[in-house]
Amino acid sequence: MAEEKVAIVTGGGGGVGRATALALSAAGWRVVVAGRREPALAETARSDAAGRIVAVVADVVDAVSVDALFAETVRRFGRLDLLFNNAGINNRAVPLDELPAEEIRAVLDTNLLGSMLCARAAFRVMKTQQQQGGRIINNGSVSAYGPRPHSAPYAASKHAITGLTKSLALDGRPFNIACGQIDIGNAATDMSAYMAAGALQADGTTRSEPRIPADDVAAMVVHMASLPLSENVSFVTLMATAMPLYGRG
Repeated sequence: MAEEKVAIVTGGGGGVGRATALALSAAGWRVVVAGRREPALAETARSDAAGRIVAVVADVVDAVSVDALFAETVRRFGRLDLLFNNAGINNRAVPLDELPAEEIRAVLDTNLLGSMLCARAAFRVMKTQQQQGGRIINNGSVSAYGPRPHSAPYAASKHAITGLTKSLALDGRPFNIACGQIDIGNAATDMSAYMAAGALQADGTTRSEPRIPADDVAAMVVHMASLPLSENVSFVTLMATAMPLYGRG
């Protein structure tokens, strides 16, 4: 029997993170879900019929907390095969000049710094473990190249994630570490709930937008994660077919 692979999913308390953790468990992975909200993480673990998910409270913008998360994962399971850098937040849809600096900083810290700190910790484990290597999948966004109105902090953070993905893919090669990115267009989560009622468009109108199930996003992440390390999906976009992306970007 093949040894079970081990994954960390940040932002695992709901949405795409919860769906991906459950899908990885169903595919035979051991999964550590991380986030700041213990009750939400515990609910993800309880939802796992296979009992392969464990919850660890961690704050991705705190380097000490991130290092503790990865140390606990290795203590429990002995290794790490996958990091899904999923934790992220959005900014309020108001003009940039109306956003306080602390709100801008929170988006950049969570989406970019948090992903970088987790990738740093993953590299440390994957470079030194027996059966060297592993995979990092970053949660990007179509907003990186087709931003919505009043989304400068979020769009900038996700544009930066693309640079992070390319750099990690390059730097990971000597250590059998693959890095790819999934750019998601309108996954049906709490973060995108407003789209059903109406989202501000580039032409100034407000229109409802179609969304795709979080489970479909999770299935794509599991596919990317299941490839041999000699193969890599560098970038993939998964979006609602009728999403009005092309036309705003």
